[in-house]
Amino acid sequence: MLYYLFRFLDDFGIPGAHIWSYISFRSLLALIISLVISAWFGEKFIKWMKRRNIAETARDASIDPFGVEKKGVPTMGGIIIIVSILIPVLLLGRMRNIYLILMIITTVWLGFLGFLDDYIKIFRKNKEGLKGKYKIVGQLSIGFIVGLVLYLSPDAVVRENVSIEKQNQEVVVKHKSEAVKSLKTTIPFLKNHNLDYSAVMSFVGKHKTAAGWILFVIMTIIVVTAVSNGANLNDGMDGMCAGNSAVIGVALGILAYVSSHIGYAAYFNIMYIPGSQELVVFICAFVGAMIGFLWYNAYPAQIFMGDTGSLTIGGIIGVCAVIIHKELLLPILCGIFFVESLSVIIQTQWFKLQKRKGKRVRVFRATPIHDTFRRLDSQLDATSTYLLRGWPHRPFHESKITIRFWIVTIILAALTIITLKVR
Repeated sequence: MLYYLFRFLDDFGIPGAHIWSYISFRSLLALIISLVISAWFGEKFIKWMKRRNIAETARDASIDPFGVEKKGVPTMGGIIIIVSILIPVLLLGRMRNIYLILMIITTVWLGFLGFLDDYIKIFRKNKEGLKGKYKIVGQLSIGFIVGLVLYLSPDAVVRENVSIEKQNQEVVVKHKSEAVKSLKTTIPFLKNHNLDYSAVMSFVGKHKTAAGWILFVIMTIIVVTAVSNGANLNDGMDGMCAGNSAVIGVALGILAYVSSHIGYAAYFNIMYIPGSQELVVFICAFVGAMIGFLWYNAYPAQIFMGDTGSLTIGGIIGVCAVIIHKELLLPILCGIFFVESLSVIIQTQWFKLQKRKGKRVRVFRATPIHDTFRRLDSQLDATSTYLLRGWPHRPFHESKITIRFWIVTIILAALTIITLKVR
């Protein structure tokens, strides 16, 4: 709204009004506003929740080697995150931008889905919350909507990058003058740097383009669902998910910015995506909300984000990556989320396989994997065998685990950016 107001004022020569056209100004202002809102609104929200005794079921101290019991801590902190993102975005963003609209829809959709889950847990006293099948349907649906809109919208176009090798062996990257619908996505470590979904489906012959778009929509659904669930699993320690997501958000913001700048896109030999600069405004608001939320969520947590926050965070990351054609970089960038999900899959599937043989064998002490690092041998199920019983050698305090996971995510974020030049 403010963007359009000041653009109108700029037409009348009002001094300083033109500054609102700069993406750097609006992005940094969005970061500051979201951080202030999350810090201010967070305090009010926590007090309001405590007055009404709305809190998550106490976390059992027996799972923590240091005997820390978390009782009476409010949840649904994701509401703080969502409000802190949407207000600055609505104020500072160009609301006619298709990418910004998709990000807002994703935030509201998954925020509502997570809210239903938290509501059932707290007010209906059902520890399982919303049934898993309904969560999956909600995640699949928003993934389908995003993929379909990117396929149908005339505004969702790119200018593909072309490498031209001159006689002196110098390689110059140029972008095609015409913006087109593209099925290409950035792939790390390969020379040509792009993977074409239609080329993957070339075995269907003349229908390869249509099949490529079907594959793209399926890929979008998988990415959004996987990252959303990964963030949800990562939300198990104070500050864990918020800190990791803030780092991931910074990396996504950099990728969105270079994708929206034709000069930087040429330097990194990636596609130029007109209009994706509005994603930088959104991601800066996202990072500000994460940092502001950490003010209260860092150990010892005064509030938990709940599924309202974690499902939304994962969805935002996944959709943003798909929009800027960087979804294949997510296994690196979101490596922590990936490992958390993989640990749960390995644990459950291996246990089921062995149970059919009449054995109770687990791989890890506990899953998601972060719980393995704080579990004592004395806290393990005596009737089960653990393949990695002796790892790690001693338990760690959750604040140390959290900070080390942050460090790993920082390294992975740096590697993600580096992959753009390593091929």
